[in-house]
Amino acid sequence: MFSHLKEDIACVFERDPAARTTFEVITAYPGLHAITIHRLSHTLWKKRFFWLARMVSHLARWLTGIEIHPGATIGRRFFIDHGMGVVIGETAEIGDDCTLYHGVTLGGTTWNKGKRHPTLKNNVVIGAGAKVLGPITLHDNVRIGSNSVVVRDVPEGATVVGVPGQLVVPKDQQQKKREKMAQKIGFDAYGATQDMPDPIANAIGSMLDHIHNLEKEIEEMRDNLYNEGSADAWQVSKRDKKKEG
Repeated sequence: MFSHLKEDIACVFERDPAARTTFEVITAYPGLHAITIHRLSHTLWKKRFFWLARMVSHLARWLTGIEIHPGATIGRRFFIDHGMGVVIGETAEIGDDCTLYHGVTLGGTTWNKGKRHPTLKNNVVIGAGAKVLGPITLHDNVRIGSNSVVVRDVPEGATVVGVPGQLVVPKDQQQKKREKMAQKIGFDAYGATQDMPDPIANAIGSMLDHIHNLEKEIEEMRDNLYNEGSADAWQVSKRDKKKEG
């Protein structure tokens, strides 16, 4: 238990720049208090001291504003930032190095017994106010945006935002497409440059996407003209395709 506590304190310093001293973290971080007490209540729960486990959990809720059912399974280096209003249900499973912000709910969607709460794999981050509901799985390195509502499995490395939660297109795929288009039209892929101000990067990225869509439409028009038997269109198509080759 003390090894877990040492890791829990260390992860606070890694993920919260406001943390100053170990004494401050031990005495004034409700997220640390909640997870430490939960480890005790979970041990009691596994030993089938159900009422006592619930009372310990109830005390933690009263002290911290964080409600973790003693039946929930939580891995190492779990960090709850701020913490007020966090709810973690009985059959929730949380892997290692996960982070939850205030107002997060890992809840169920049924009154039936059995697995009814989410499973979080390793290194998952859930933003403030997000709701993750049902026996779904958030795989490794998933990010959930603030105030999102997630009711479906999320694949590894994905980001989800909105109500209901929608997958954000992975940046690497979008960047590769833009880089290819930028090389084709003869300038560097500024839209994929990380050190560029966001409004400019977004504008140039949108322009590259628009050019890509226009090229697709022109290609389709050219093929339609050819299929309709236009000789002139066929010659144009052959000439353009030679240039591209």
